[in-house]
Amino acid sequence: MSLELKINADIKSAMLARDAEKLEALRAVKAAILVEKTKEGATDEITVETELKILQKLVKQRRESAEIYSQANRQDLAQTESFDASIIETYLPRQMSEAEVIAVIKKIVAETGATSVKEMGKVMGLAAKELAGKADNKMISGIVKGLLNV
Repeated sequence: MSLELKINADIKSAMLARDAEKLEALRAVKAAILVEKTKEGATDEITVETELKILQKLVKQRRESAEIYSQANRQDLAQTESFDASIIETYLPRQMSEAEVIAVIKKIVAETGATSVKEMGKVMGLAAKELAGKADNKMISGIVKGLLNV
C-alpha cells in the first residue's frame, strides 16, 4: 500500500475517532505529498525515496519548531509540534541505532579506502544513499568525521 493510500485511510480513521490532533498531523503529510505530486515537471506518482524524504523533512521541521517553542517558553506549542512529529515518524522505517550506523559506515570507509577528512564527501555520498530513511544525516556526518579523523 502506498503512503498516500495509507495516509488517506488513517485520516478517515482519525475523523471517525474524532482525534483532531492526529488528523492535523496526517493532513500535513497529505498536503506535502500533494505539493510534491503537483509541482512543475512531476509525474502523478512519487517514488518511495521521495516519500521518505518528505516524511523526514516534516519530522525535522516539527522537531526544530518544538525546540524553538521550548526556548520561548511556549510549552503548549512545543508539545503540539512534538506530537505531530511522533505521528509522522510512525510512517518512517525503523531508525538504526548508532552502533548499527557505525558498522555500516566502517564498511563503506573500508570499501572506498578513505583515510582522511578530505575524502569525507565520497564516504558521505555512499552512506547517505545506503542509510536513506534509516538514520539521521547529522548523525551520519558526525560518525564519518569521527572515523576519518582517527
